[in-house]
Amino acid sequence: MNQVDYLRISLIDRCNFRCQYCMPEGAELDYLLRQELLTNEELLTLLQEVFIPVGFRKFRLTGGEPLLRPGVVDLVRAIASLPETQDLAMTTNAYLLASMAQELYDAGLRRINISLDSLNPETFDKVIGNRGRSRWQQTWEGIQTAHRVGFDPLKLNVVVIPGVNDQEVLDLAALTIERCWHVRFIEFMPIGNAQLFGESAWVPSEELRQNIRDTFGLMESNVQGNGPADVFQIPEAKGTLGFISQMSECFCDRCNRMRLSADGWLRPCLLNESGQIDLKTSLRNGVDLIQLRANVRQLLMIKPEINFKERESGTPGTYTRTMSQIGG
Repeated sequence: MNQVDYLRISLIDRCNFRCQYCMPEGAELDYLLRQELLTNEELLTLLQEVFIPVGFRKFRLTGGEPLLRPGVVDLVRAIASLPETQDLAMTTNAYLLASMAQELYDAGLRRINISLDSLNPETFDKVIGNRGRSRWQQTWEGIQTAHRVGFDPLKLNVVVIPGVNDQEVLDLAALTIERCWHVRFIEFMPIGNAQLFGESAWVPSEELRQNIRDTFGLMESNVQGNGPADVFQIPEAKGTLGFISQMSECFCDRCNRMRLSADGWLRPCLLNESGQIDLKTSLRNGVDLIQLRANVRQLLMIKPEINFKERESGTPGTYTRTMSQIGG
């Protein structure tokens, strides 16, 4: 079991996209009221007094869409300035990024992951559930701006859905040849939109790798990230290709992360809702921070038993939160 030192922090459960793999089409979600969210002050207290003392040093800001969070630049600056912070990253859909990239960089953010599931505007809009004016161009401008500002590595996350965008894998992989971009192909999971998963299923990472290998060649890369991706590279390419294979190649024994929801629930496993701790309520009720620290330590100890080691195990029934609310 790896040391668990990586915390994914959901800043908000709202999103300006409705991606097919995050939520069922037409679903009406009960979003959190602002007073239900952890405040910046509460989040920083938990980081400094609970998470950092028990060993967390790497943090990723997620959503929903984190750029919708009021005061997000100030929060980035505060976390980046903590002396114990070894790594700070953000996952965004980039729709609002063009106007915020420089501010975020100046505040101390250096790594960014951007969801980009298609290079075709029509397919892109279909995946994100957009029925109005296309959002592809503004998203692409956000990616280009982040690149110009200096985010490195700049990672693109692609959830591969059979019959939707799987025919674009080679075009997306080719983005890494001339650019120092890192494309991550993610196997579609049965969480967020179980109906679509049942209809479409998923493409194993090895099948994607073989298609890329047959076209461009493929070799293992010396560049490895903080997460579960198996990293490869097209020969002589400037960037890398990662494969996150939670369906075909279980990586629970390599998991080094926990997830904190926007309303303060600490979740030890993405695919299993067991063992969660409500830190916000305890904090607001005046529970001693030493006790909260002890509770988190206990959860770290039992995390290996909670991890979703087999697809048939985990929490029975449906998940009570969609992928968009968990933050991935």
